[in-house]
Amino acid sequence: MSKVQSYSLVDPRPIAKEAPYSFFLPNAVEIAAVGKGDLVKLIFEYAHDVEEFGAERMWVRVTSLDNDALAGTLANEPIEPTTDLKHEDMVLFERHNIISIIWANPETAPPPDNIREYWDRCLVDQCILDGEEPVEFIYREEPDMSQEGDRYPDSGWRIRGRMGDATDEEIEAREPTYIALAKVLNEDDSWLHLIDEPIGTRMMRDFTTDTYNPERSK
Repeated sequence: MSKVQSYSLVDPRPIAKEAPYSFFLPNAVEIAAVGKGDLVKLIFEYAHDVEEFGAERMWVRVTSLDNDALAGTLANEPIEPTTDLKHEDMVLFERHNIISIIWANPETAPPPDNIREYWDRCLVDQCILDGEEPVEFIYREEPDMSQEGDRYPDSGWRIRGRMGDATDEEIEAREPTYIALAKVLNEDDSWLHLIDEPIGTRMMRDFTTDTYNPERSK
């Protein structure tokens, strides 16, 4: 396959809006402060047939700027073998393309937002992650799903999708997924205010009032 230099730079703002608990952008003050010498990370999306990666996140060192229009040199060597992009190529971009910053002078850089992250793991019905059903029942048990090599522990949270008219057999057949809490919150954060509740918590959602109440004893 011949190499071609065809790419566009992704606007990350819709991604951040769609996934607010797992995709974080620098704040407006930080982005406005970017200047010559700073390293900024951009998302390069290839517009041609690729062998490995349709998009790559790469660093660019800023060399010039004109208000919101910036230019810089590519500080990475792309991994995708079909692109003509190479280290030190010139890249033109805008401030809104920036997804991360390494400051040339960190001592004078504006402070980042203090964002709580939710990377601890949970067990969740896949239908929630697929957007097919909202969260209905949550409970927290002793963590027992931690996996070797995983940087983040099991939170103990177990999250079930709305039962509705599903039969017991259909509920039991739902596929569970072990994943970061942030991924669940991206789909349904209605239970975020309960996330620090202790082990033993069991809450059922009342959709008429959109509140969570302790599970009733059967």
